[in-house]
Amino acid sequence: MRLHVGRAIVGDGAPCYVVAEAGVNHNGDVNRALKMVRVAKESGANAIKFQSFNPEDLATATAPLAAYQQRSRGRRGTQIEMLRHLALNENEQAEVYRACKRAGIQFLSTPFDEASARFLAALGVPAFKIGSGDLTNTPLLRFVASYARPMLVSTGMGTIGEVEEAVRTVRRAGNDRLVVLQCTTAYPAPNEDSNVRVIPEYRRKLRTLVGFSDHTTGFTAAAAAVALGACVVEKHFTLSRQLPGPDHRASLEPAELRRFVAQIRETEDALGDSRKRVMSSERQNIVPARKSVVAKVRIPAGTQILRGMLTVKRPGSGISPRDMDKLIGKTARGGIPADSLISWRQVKA
Repeated sequence: MRLHVGRAIVGDGAPCYVVAEAGVNHNGDVNRALKMVRVAKESGANAIKFQSFNPEDLATATAPLAAYQQRSRGRRGTQIEMLRHLALNENEQAEVYRACKRAGIQFLSTPFDEASARFLAALGVPAFKIGSGDLTNTPLLRFVASYARPMLVSTGMGTIGEVEEAVRTVRRAGNDRLVVLQCTTAYPAPNEDSNVRVIPEYRRKLRTLVGFSDHTTGFTAAAAAVALGACVVEKHFTLSRQLPGPDHRASLEPAELRRFVAQIRETEDALGDSRKRVMSSERQNIVPARKSVVAKVRIPAGTQILRGMLTVKRPGSGISPRDMDKLIGKTARGGIPADSLISWRQVKA
């Protein structure tokens, strides 16, 4: 299975599509967002992702902060008060989109409402990201699917039944260009809660491409996800974890993001292509490391060779031990010294 996100190929046989998740870590500052574009490009990521929302359309006036948001704000305020400080307006998002075009990195964003999805579609995003909070938002899933662009759907806080329902919703809207992302919605997420073994199960049950939205602070879970078949990996990053805001503590700093992308590429290199063969780097070690049939004792000329006369030792430049049974019962042409490799020329056919 494969699909295109813009010019990028995503899926079987293609490199993992790495999304550097800026989210709201720009803190509502377009200049910081533009700097994050440069950092994401320098890291080697395929795309940078933001969030698109109107605070008044996203939360009620009394919606409480999540626990991790309370920690970042000292337990003060409501969600809508926080969101007003984190939003980029449409003109600012368009400016960031153009900066991505110039930098040569794909711009993605998560729409939290239909108006934001409509704006992103007009802007020209090559794909939509659906956040875990909207896994059960059937109207939004159906609306975004109607644009027939690839959809990356995170599944944090979801049951397998809810994930299956979301996939059915997207497909019934006529869109099968789908990547389902395993995700644990915690900031940061404990490594042991990553549950990346879900990834091959998603592939088997849902028959979709699969990926991983990584909220841990390390690299291990993402590497394991790639090894298990994730073709998309998303990771939060920030310019500094010292900045105020809800997601900075669970994000990588620029140097870490570069190492993270490098780790993904190294993992892909280590996975290989599933064809077992002798690799060029190990060929030179075949003779020194393997073994050959060796005369355990001196074997006089004309002697019938018995099993007790033979042993196996390095190097591997003589008769292979797998052919020892073919040697037993043969007659020595001439004397064979003890502790010497035996060759086929030394025995009668």
